[in-house]
Amino acid sequence: MQPEFTNSSPHHPVVVAHRAQRQADAQLRIADAITAFAGSMRFVYIHAVLFTVWMVFIESDPWPKLTLIVSLEAIFLSTFVMVGQNRQAAFQQAKADHDFTEQEQELKTNTKLTREIHVLTTELHRRLVEDADR
Repeated sequence: MQPEFTNSSPHHPVVVAHRAQRQADAQLRIADAITAFAGSMRFVYIHAVLFTVWMVFIESDPWPKLTLIVSLEAIFLSTFVMVGQNRQAAFQQAKADHDFTEQEQELKTNTKLTREIHVLTTELHRRLVEDADR
């Protein structure tokens, strides 16, 4: 299950946009739910029980069908894992791009402020020197 965010603490703008996009797309919500379930211990326990029941009670020669079923399930689960990895990579890139833009803006602002401080300090120094000369 995806972690829930509380509205009481501020979130990175990319996180907010990512959550909105995820909630707006039914396919992404389904992929999230499947990935969350497949990555849980409940999934492991259910499969251990089902495989045991299958091998002991359902089929006398369970391996061919069970192997086919497990292989198909692995194909689909690996696809969901890749979808999740691709979405996570896109999220990280969007966050990095946003952070880079913000840092560049901060650097420009700090540079401008430093230059203005230099001008003011130079002017203050000039006035103090002129007053001392009089």
